[in-house]
Amino acid sequence: MEDFKIVDLYWARNEAAICESDRKYGRMLKSLSYSLLSSHEDAEECVNDTYLDAWRAMPTARPTYLGAFLSKITRRISVDRFRAAHREKRGGMNVILEELTECIPARDSVFEEYENGRLTDALNRFLYAQDKEKRAIFIRRYFYSQPISEICSALRVGEAKVKVTLYRMREALRKELEEQDLL
Repeated sequence: MEDFKIVDLYWARNEAAICESDRKYGRMLKSLSYSLLSSHEDAEECVNDTYLDAWRAMPTARPTYLGAFLSKITRRISVDRFRAAHREKRGGMNVILEELTECIPARDSVFEEYENGRLTDALNRFLYAQDKEKRAIFIRRYFYSQPISEICSALRVGEAKVKVTLYRMREALRKELEEQDLL
């Protein structure tokens, strides 16, 4: 079913919207959540929570790209669940966050900059300035939290290339954020 038809079902408050969303995007959302949580049960719960949040959001939002809309909700829910479960533990998500510590503003200023859109705009400009492969590597690693080996396999590139690309992109992002006075 087309996204706009599924969104119409949400707007009509038809419960079939959830079934259609799950049929079309369920596997992708579970994979996204699992990559962050490493637990099938937690991933399943996060996806169910995603559909509930989408149900609640639809009267005010009418997303053009339903998959991206649902992915964003799933990622937020999964990250929140991860943080709650691993306050003091070191895990996969912590490794990814550590990679970004030098090019992301301090925690308090992140929320301020995100709220007024400056950080979002800067990240979008930075990513759109990259070629398609670099952008895919960055998004797969830092949005979808994919392991480097999975990125290599999906994009058919070597591990060294992915690591070097990520390092160089983090450095370029840090430099750009400094120039824009966001770091």
